[in-house]
Amino acid sequence: MRDYKKLLVWERAHKFALEIYNLSKLFPKEEQYGITSQIRRASLSIPTNIAEGSGKNTSKDFSKYLGIAAGSASEVDYLLLFIY
Repeated sequence: MRDYKKLLVWERAHKFALEIYNLSKLFPKEEQYGITSQIRRASLSIPTNIAEGSGKNTSKDFSKYLGIAAGSASEVDYLLLFIY
């Protein structure tokens, strides 16, 4: 079991999620339940999956959650491309 707060990747993902939340405050109100919600959930999924995976007992399990986090990062990347 790892302390996720000591992982540089988690720290960066956490800061990224906070930045996305602040950025998404500028989105139009009509997008509140569309892109705004989706990009917030996807960005929060990145550090959340890193934290969850760090609590698993094996490196294989941890790796699985890092893969899920990477998938969420790709989703955010596309959503940013879509809106800008």
